[in-house]
Amino acid sequence: MARQLKLGAVLMGVGGPGQHDVWKDDEIPGDASVDIDWYIARARQAEAALFDLVFIVDSAFITPDSPPHYLARLEPLTLLSAVAVSTRNIGLVATVSTSYNSPFNLARRFASLDVISRGRAGWNVVATGDGGTAANYSRDEHFDHPTRYSRALESVRIAQGLWDSYEDDAFPRDTATGVFVDPDRQHRLDHRGEHFHVRGPLNLVRSEQGHPVIFQAGNSEEGRELGGAIGEGIFTHHPTIDEGVAFAKDIRDRAAANGRDPEGIVILPGVDVIVADTDAQAREIEERRRTDRDFAKDLAQFGRPFGWHDFSQYDLDAPFPDVSHIGHGNFGSQTTRIVEVATAEGLTLRETVRRFSGPLPAPFVGSPATVADRIQEWFEAGALDGLNVQVTVPSAFARFTDEVLPILRARGLVRSAYESDTLRGNLGLPIPRNVHTAARERTATLTA
Repeated sequence: MARQLKLGAVLMGVGGPGQHDVWKDDEIPGDASVDIDWYIARARQAEAALFDLVFIVDSAFITPDSPPHYLARLEPLTLLSAVAVSTRNIGLVATVSTSYNSPFNLARRFASLDVISRGRAGWNVVATGDGGTAANYSRDEHFDHPTRYSRALESVRIAQGLWDSYEDDAFPRDTATGVFVDPDRQHRLDHRGEHFHVRGPLNLVRSEQGHPVIFQAGNSEEGRELGGAIGEGIFTHHPTIDEGVAFAKDIRDRAAANGRDPEGIVILPGVDVIVADTDAQAREIEERRRTDRDFAKDLAQFGRPFGWHDFSQYDLDAPFPDVSHIGHGNFGSQTTRIVEVATAEGLTLRETVRRFSGPLPAPFVGSPATVADRIQEWFEAGALDGLNVQVTVPSAFARFTDEVLPILRARGLVRSAYESDTLRGNLGLPIPRNVHTAARERTATLTA
């Protein structure tokens, strides 16, 4: 089958970072971020457009300056379990941190969503960057960067081992013989590692897709290494085609170095698509979003990657302050980029805040035809395998699904029907073989 675009919908309720005023829109209920009916409606809207997945971002620490959506939002796995019974084909991907959750609980919760949805679950593995989270989990200090990522890798390996606790034929459920389970098809994990020891087995069967799909987002060196080691889907963002191509090559090279198929990875950058009747009208919308903003809110939220550092103490029109020593234990790659750009370009604090606050840079802006052309250009250049589209205002999302996607569909770049009823099937990813079944079959072959 010819390569086609994969599509994700990021459901952001009343507005995430840089979206201070989204909640004021007439189409968005003021409680959208905690309204399950809003999420179900958006998931059905994405499913009708044949999207691969909906994606729920998450974090566990807030301040009064956090984005509106962050201030009150539903726990992702609970939310997606409700969405699962109201949808049929669309994948259900949740962000859950490995820094402040035990691997056994993570494995069980994601396996439960996978079974409930009949094989549509995905896990966006994150190593929590927000240092304030530590105080919510009885810790005085946040884990350092290397520790967070080594915990993340070990957590995923444990979960994958636990998801193989039962072989697919472990439950005969034979009323005639009275055999409910074959104990030879149940397997303990007995993991002892750097951070965890887990006995197992997991008390749940595998779903139709074997394992939930593993997603990863992170642009630091450790983040890219983790993506190359375990990521089947990669969430990222790059403002230019060249940067997107370079990132994709880097991730695939790292995957190959880990003995993985470099083409078995789906790269889905987060994007804010702006569609209007003409290119000029779309650019006007983009410009209003960039300039019609509350600078005080931008300044406060600008401190988040720096551990919520208070930038209001500095002269806004003086050169960007020396904060190179702050934030490495939080969102290190993000703070490094901010400092490097501000220093290299001689930006003031005010200019830096404006540069790095607000909506993501949007390369996909214009009329439906222009946006379709740009997406095709990026796709064919290898800068992406699909898009993770931010969804807030339903009518704006509809302009993309109803006006841009038909153009791409006519060009053969977007599916016309679901290929599968599992997330792996629709993403073109293989079902992982149960390691115990594979080992038993190898033994049988050698002794035959």
